[in-house]
Amino acid sequence: MHSPSIQLEYLIPEYLEKEKLERSQVWNTRLSIRKGERLQIVAPSGSGKTSLVHMVYGLRNDFSGEVLCDGKSFKTFTPDDLAAWRKNRISVVFQDLRLFPDQSAERNIEVKRVLQPYHTVSKVTEMAKRLGVFEKLRQHAQTCSYGEQQRIAIIRALQQPFDFLLLDEPFSHLDDRNAENAWALIEEECTARGAAIIMIDLQEIPFYSAQRTLHL
Repeated sequence: MHSPSIQLEYLIPEYLEKEKLERSQVWNTRLSIRKGERLQIVAPSGSGKTSLVHMVYGLRNDFSGEVLCDGKSFKTFTPDDLAAWRKNRISVVFQDLRLFPDQSAERNIEVKRVLQPYHTVSKVTEMAKRLGVFEKLRQHAQTCSYGEQQRIAIIRALQQPFDFLLLDEPFSHLDDRNAENAWALIEEECTARGAAIIMIDLQEIPFYSAQRTLHL
Protein backbone atom coordinates (compact mmCIF):
# COMPACT_ATOMS: atom_id res chain seq x y z
CA MET A 1 0.00 0.00 0.00
CA HIS A 2 1.39 3.41 -0.99
CA SER A 3 2.18 5.97 1.69
CA PRO A 4 -0.07 9.08 1.61
CA SER A 5 1.52 11.85 -0.39
CA ILE A 6 1.19 15.35 -1.78
CA GLN A 7 2.42 15.85 -5.33
CA LEU A 8 3.21 19.21 -6.88
CA GLU A 9 3.26 19.00 -10.66
CA TYR A 10 4.83 21.96 -12.46
CA LEU A 11 3.14 24.64 -10.37
CA ILE A 12 3.50 28.16 -11.74
CA PRO A 13 1.73 31.07 -9.99
CA GLU A 14 0.17 33.47 -12.47
CA TYR A 15 2.03 36.49 -11.12
CA LEU A 16 5.57 35.13 -10.60
CA GLU A 17 8.43 36.56 -12.68
CA LYS A 18 10.33 34.27 -15.06
CA GLU A 19 13.71 34.69 -13.34
CA LYS A 20 12.27 33.56 -10.01
CA LEU A 21 10.78 30.48 -11.64
CA GLU A 22 14.11 29.59 -13.19
CA ARG A 23 15.92 29.75 -9.83
CA SER A 24 13.31 27.77 -7.91
CA GLN A 25 13.63 24.13 -6.88
CA VAL A 26 9.87 23.97 -6.25
CA TRP A 27 8.06 26.00 -8.92
CA ASN A 28 7.70 24.41 -12.35
CA THR A 29 9.11 21.07 -11.15
CA ARG A 30 7.73 17.75 -9.94
CA LEU A 31 7.84 17.33 -6.18
CA SER A 32 6.40 14.53 -4.03
CA ILE A 33 6.07 14.84 -0.25
CA ARG A 34 5.46 11.61 1.64
CA LYS A 35 3.78 11.13 4.99
CA GLY A 36 6.43 11.12 7.71
CA GLU A 37 8.92 13.23 5.75
CA ARG A 38 10.69 16.30 7.13
CA LEU A 39 10.90 18.91 4.36
CA GLN A 40 12.30 22.43 4.61
CA ILE A 41 11.60 25.05 1.95
CA VAL A 42 13.69 28.20 2.16
CA ALA A 43 11.72 31.02 0.61
CA PRO A 44 13.00 34.61 0.39
CA SER A 45 10.52 37.46 0.31
CA GLY A 46 8.69 37.72 -3.00
CA SER A 47 9.26 34.10 -3.99
CA GLY A 48 5.63 33.05 -3.46
CA LYS A 49 5.97 31.44 -0.02
CA THR A 50 2.50 32.17 1.27
CA SER A 51 0.98 31.44 -2.14
CA LEU A 52 2.50 27.95 -1.97
CA VAL A 53 0.99 27.42 1.48
CA HIS A 54 -2.43 28.46 0.18
CA MET A 55 -2.15 26.19 -2.87
CA VAL A 56 -1.25 23.12 -0.81
CA TYR A 57 -4.04 23.88 1.65
CA GLY A 58 -6.49 24.28 -1.22
CA LEU A 59 -7.26 27.98 -0.76
CA ARG A 60 -6.32 29.30 -4.20
CA ASN A 61 -6.23 28.11 -7.78
CA ASP A 62 -4.64 31.00 -9.70
CA PHE A 63 -1.81 28.85 -11.01
CA SER A 64 -0.98 26.42 -13.77
CA GLY A 65 0.07 22.87 -12.98
CA GLU A 66 -1.44 20.49 -10.44
CA VAL A 67 -1.59 19.85 -6.71
CA LEU A 68 -2.49 16.22 -6.05
CA CYS A 69 -3.38 14.34 -2.89
CA ASP A 70 -2.68 10.61 -3.18
CA GLY A 71 -2.75 11.01 -6.95
CA LYS A 72 -6.06 12.92 -7.11
CA SER A 73 -5.92 16.49 -8.45
CA PHE A 74 -7.33 19.32 -6.36
CA LYS A 75 -8.95 20.53 -9.58
CA THR A 76 -11.32 17.55 -9.36
CA PHE A 77 -12.09 18.05 -5.65
CA THR A 78 -15.62 18.96 -4.64
CA PRO A 79 -16.15 21.40 -1.75
CA ASP A 80 -16.76 18.37 0.48
CA ASP A 81 -13.47 16.82 -0.69
CA LEU A 82 -11.58 19.98 0.22
CA ALA A 83 -13.32 20.19 3.59
CA ALA A 84 -12.35 16.59 4.34
CA TRP A 85 -8.75 17.32 3.26
CA ARG A 86 -8.49 20.18 5.75
CA LYS A 87 -10.39 18.36 8.48
CA ASN A 88 -8.51 15.08 8.51
CA ARG A 89 -5.36 15.19 6.39
CA ILE A 90 -3.59 18.54 6.72
CA SER A 91 -3.16 21.19 9.39
CA VAL A 92 -1.49 24.57 9.05
CA VAL A 93 0.04 27.43 10.97
CA PHE A 94 -0.44 30.45 8.73
CA GLN A 95 2.05 33.31 8.74
CA ASP A 96 -0.78 35.69 9.68
CA LEU A 97 -2.06 33.13 12.26
CA ARG A 98 -5.79 33.73 11.57
CA LEU A 99 -6.85 33.80 15.19
CA PHE A 100 -10.18 35.32 16.19
CA PRO A 101 -8.90 38.50 17.88
CA ASP A 102 -11.98 39.18 20.01
CA GLN A 103 -12.16 35.61 21.33
CA SER A 104 -10.07 34.18 24.13
CA ALA A 105 -6.95 32.18 23.35
CA GLU A 106 -8.70 29.19 24.89
CA ARG A 107 -11.71 29.64 22.61
CA ASN A 108 -9.49 29.89 19.54
CA ILE A 109 -7.97 26.52 20.40
CA GLU A 110 -11.26 24.96 21.45
CA VAL A 111 -13.00 25.77 18.15
CA LYS A 112 -10.49 23.55 16.36
CA ARG A 113 -10.50 20.85 19.04
CA VAL A 114 -14.30 20.51 19.03
CA LEU A 115 -14.68 20.58 15.23
CA GLN A 116 -11.91 18.07 14.60
CA PRO A 117 -11.43 16.16 17.87
CA TYR A 118 -8.06 14.61 18.52
CA HIS A 119 -6.90 15.77 21.95
CA THR A 120 -8.59 16.22 25.32
CA VAL A 121 -8.98 19.48 27.23
CA SER A 122 -6.32 18.29 29.67
CA LYS A 123 -3.88 17.84 26.77
CA VAL A 124 -4.54 21.43 25.67
CA THR A 125 -3.73 22.57 29.20
CA GLU A 126 -0.51 20.56 29.16
CA MET A 127 0.53 22.07 25.81
CA ALA A 128 -0.24 25.61 27.00
CA LYS A 129 1.90 25.10 30.09
CA ARG A 130 4.76 23.68 28.02
CA LEU A 131 4.72 26.67 25.68
CA GLY A 132 4.31 29.25 28.47
CA VAL A 133 0.86 30.55 27.49
CA PHE A 134 -1.33 28.85 30.11
CA GLU A 135 -1.85 32.15 31.94
CA LYS A 136 -3.00 33.73 28.67
CA LEU A 137 -5.74 31.25 27.82
CA ARG A 138 -8.60 33.39 29.14
CA GLN A 139 -7.34 36.60 27.54
CA HIS A 140 -8.59 37.83 24.18
CA ALA A 141 -6.12 36.81 21.51
CA GLN A 142 -5.62 40.44 20.45
CA THR A 143 -4.27 41.32 23.90
CA CYS A 144 -1.49 38.72 23.65
CA SER A 145 1.90 39.52 22.18
CA TYR A 146 2.54 38.25 18.66
CA GLY A 147 4.90 35.62 19.99
CA GLU A 148 2.20 34.39 22.38
CA GLN A 149 -0.28 34.35 19.52
CA GLN A 150 2.13 32.23 17.48
CA ARG A 151 2.30 29.67 20.27
CA ILE A 152 -1.49 29.66 20.55
CA ALA A 153 -1.76 29.10 16.79
CA ILE A 154 0.70 26.19 17.02
CA ILE A 155 -1.32 24.57 19.81
CA ARG A 156 -4.50 25.06 17.79
CA ALA A 157 -2.98 23.40 14.70
CA LEU A 158 -2.10 20.33 16.77
CA GLN A 159 -5.70 19.71 17.89
CA GLN A 160 -6.85 17.88 14.75
CA PRO A 161 -5.85 14.65 13.00
CA PHE A 162 -3.41 15.17 10.10
CA ASP A 163 -0.91 13.44 7.84
CA PHE A 164 0.80 16.71 6.86
CA LEU A 165 1.63 19.78 8.96
CA LEU A 166 2.27 22.96 6.99
CA LEU A 167 4.21 25.69 8.82
CA ASP A 168 4.62 29.21 7.41
CA GLU A 169 7.25 31.07 9.47
CA PRO A 170 5.95 29.55 12.71
CA PHE A 171 8.75 30.90 14.95
CA SER A 172 9.27 34.37 13.45
CA HIS A 173 8.44 36.22 16.70
CA LEU A 174 9.85 33.68 19.19
CA ASP A 175 13.19 33.82 20.94
CA ASP A 176 15.45 30.78 20.67
CA ARG A 177 14.20 29.12 23.86
CA ASN A 178 10.53 29.48 23.01
CA ALA A 179 11.11 28.46 19.38
CA GLU A 180 12.91 25.29 20.45
CA ASN A 181 10.20 24.47 23.01
CA ALA A 182 7.53 24.92 20.34
CA TRP A 183 9.52 22.81 17.89
CA ALA A 184 9.90 20.00 20.46
CA LEU A 185 6.12 19.87 20.86
CA ILE A 186 5.53 19.91 17.10
CA GLU A 187 8.08 17.15 16.54
CA GLU A 188 6.57 15.03 19.30
CA GLU A 189 3.05 15.38 17.92
CA CYS A 190 4.05 14.71 14.31
CA THR A 191 6.13 11.68 15.27
CA ALA A 192 3.17 10.23 17.18
CA ARG A 193 0.98 10.62 14.07
CA GLY A 194 3.66 9.57 11.58
CA ALA A 195 2.95 12.92 9.91
CA ALA A 196 5.08 14.92 7.48
CA ILE A 197 6.30 18.42 8.34
CA ILE A 198 6.58 21.03 5.60
CA MET A 199 8.52 23.95 7.09
CA ILE A 200 8.53 27.08 4.92
CA ASP A 201 10.63 29.98 6.16
CA LEU A 202 12.81 32.86 5.03
CA GLN A 203 15.92 30.99 6.16
CA GLU A 204 16.95 27.56 7.36
CA ILE A 205 15.80 26.68 10.88
CA PRO A 206 18.94 25.48 12.72
CA PHE A 207 17.24 23.00 15.06
CA TYR A 208 15.01 21.47 12.35
CA SER A 209 16.64 18.30 11.02
CA ALA A 210 15.14 18.25 7.55
CA GLN A 211 15.60 15.26 5.27
CA ARG A 212 15.43 17.62 2.29
CA THR A 213 15.97 21.35 1.97
CA LEU A 214 14.72 23.08 -1.18
CA HIS A 215 14.84 26.70 -2.28
CA LEU A 216 11.64 28.29 -3.55
